[in-house]
Amino acid sequence: MTFLPIYRRQLATALLTHISQELGSQEPARCQLSRSKKLPRVREHQGPLIQLRGNPPQWHPIFCVLRGDGCLEWFSHKEECESGGRPLGSSALTGYTLFTSQHEYLRLLDDLWPHSLGDCVEEVSARLLEESVSFPLLLLHPFRAHLCFSVDTREAQRAWRLALQGGIRLRDTVLQRSQAPAARAFLDAVRVYQRRRGCDEDLTLGSDAEVLSAVLLRELLPALRAETLRDLNGAGGARAWACTELWDAVHAAVLARASAGLRAFQPEKDELLAALERTIRADLEQILQQRARLAGRLGEELRGPLEKCLRGTVDAQLPQLTHTLLSPVGAALQAVRTLFVRGVDRLSRQLLANPSSPRLRREVYGFGEMPWNPELMQACYLDAERSQDCLRQLAESLGFRGTRSLVFGVQDLAQQLMADVVATFLQLADQCLTASLDRDQAAQQLEKVRGRVLKKLTSDSQASQRRFIQDWLLRILSPFVWNQLGLSEKSVCRTRLGLMCQSSCGWILAETLGRLNGCVWVLVHFQCSNRIRKEQPEMDGDLLALGCPVLTSEGIYGDVIKDFLLQKIDRELKEALGASDRACTMADFLGSVGPGRS
Repeated sequence: MTFLPIYRRQLATALLTHISQELGSQEPARCQLSRSKKLPRVREHQGPLIQLRGNPPQWHPIFCVLRGDGCLEWFSHKEECESGGRPLGSSALTGYTLFTSQHEYLRLLDDLWPHSLGDCVEEVSARLLEESVSFPLLLLHPFRAHLCFSVDTREAQRAWRLALQGGIRLRDTVLQRSQAPAARAFLDAVRVYQRRRGCDEDLTLGSDAEVLSAVLLRELLPALRAETLRDLNGAGGARAWACTELWDAVHAAVLARASAGLRAFQPEKDELLAALERTIRADLEQILQQRARLAGRLGEELRGPLEKCLRGTVDAQLPQLTHTLLSPVGAALQAVRTLFVRGVDRLSRQLLANPSSPRLRREVYGFGEMPWNPELMQACYLDAERSQDCLRQLAESLGFRGTRSLVFGVQDLAQQLMADVVATFLQLADQCLTASLDRDQAAQQLEKVRGRVLKKLTSDSQASQRRFIQDWLLRILSPFVWNQLGLSEKSVCRTRLGLMCQSSCGWILAETLGRLNGCVWVLVHFQCSNRIRKEQPEMDGDLLALGCPVLTSEGIYGDVIKDFLLQKIDRELKEALGASDRACTMADFLGSVGPGRS
């Protein structure tokens, strides 16, 4: 089974969703707040640390810098950094988990390192448990060498913890934040690929190359551990650090290979997207009509098994899962509102005190920087972090392993909303504040602007919360229902496509072309349009339209499951959020849910 055929099919599906949203009659409600034009980033942080490195491992003083793109660099001293010298080392923070407790960190080492490498763990443990290490910062990665730092004070540890957590989240959610159809297609393709291989681990964090590397390394892990045990000689520190060097080397090689493969695929992807867009835009109405007909027929076949499945585990778990999700999301959005109000209060006080003071200018700058201030934004992130264990326990009972992505999603939602509310306030304030106003009049104008922005924030918060909960409940429940129904790739491909293709729209020929990697490939000639004559690259799954591979039986099965789930989710959200929310259908969802802002 290869990844690229799945990716090609998901590109078609994601593009159909994007164009449906753009041209469809049921567009999602527009945001009231202006979209911030500032790209997500990390506030640069730097300072002295001590690092565990060398062979044998020893603690060494260093000067460390966290860059705005979430990359960490360390130098032998501050002057070397300021003069532009080459760092002793550097690492993108993608995939790392940060610990500030030695015992908690060491307890997890055995889950990632082979038990037979006990001397590695013992060597590192002895160094980490030294009394001189008072305030550690320990970064653990499933496929790379861990990074062990320490600082002298609790205050410094907190500042570095907030900065590093922001860098990890920035790197991990780069695809989730993207609004491009290709980003959504890539993540969906990874999930389909993992499901078919029986893997339920969440490996969708990072860039496309980093995600693909994680998927490949997870598959290589058993063999890699066996090779590590067989080939590494020595004992104690020598073997431990040789092991970490090997893991880093393998990770670097796989990442380079994945990056090269994706770059090589880029021209084909661009050509495929252009051809798909022409076809979908030309035949959108017919494609959606046929999709609805096929979903209706499959829905009748699945209604009984689906209702039985939903009446069982899903109905029992959905209320608690919904309320557990609503709690951190609601708390994060309320914290955004509180933080915004306090920021405006500070501006108003400074304006009344001295409208031309440098301090007022600093307050305005600080207000604009609030979304990227880790200390201030911690109030918006804290509830999501605290609810992580409860969310994990509930979600994992349904086979979902993406709690880390979920928590990051809540935090990204809060940060994006804060960025939008700040951008909107500054834009409106700039329009109404003129040199002719005295300080009292200017303060009154700021109060009016605050009221307008709070109304917009309330509207966008409610809509964002609803979409976010819908999206994540579907992500949690859809794979569970799919597995409960026993919808394997083989059973999906046995769908009676010949019956489905009998329609007045001209879907007249179904032909089995053979088996590839265990999957039946079915092409149906779409007679409504003869615009595409060139045969498309090999696609994954059973295609229902030649040249327009957006309708596959697997995709239609997924739509039917989501439609049934959305009805359940909609009723649950009405009870939790109020009866004023209108019902959500699959057509709404296809046009409103994307990988970017939820």
